[in-house]
Amino acid sequence: MTKIIKSNFGVRFNSEKVAKGSVSSVQKNGSFYTFSLRLSKDDIREYSFSDFERAVKMRKIMISHVERKITIERKKLSKQA
Repeated sequence: MTKIIKSNFGVRFNSEKVAKGSVSSVQKNGSFYTFSLRLSKDDIREYSFSDFERAVKMRKIMISHVERKITIERKKLSKQA
């Protein structure tokens, strides 16, 4: 079950959907399957794998890591306020 977070501005958002929007879908580039991950405006990382299933699994793992990062950052901000 996903948690809906309320921001300082009163806007509610689903951290899972935000995380999924930060990670591109798996695409075939040459002999590799790649996806990119946007951590911030200037920090975009690209991951490549030779196996499609491994790329899909890693994409799911990265989505969960980004979702966790969003919730941790939100908790830090709420403690500071």
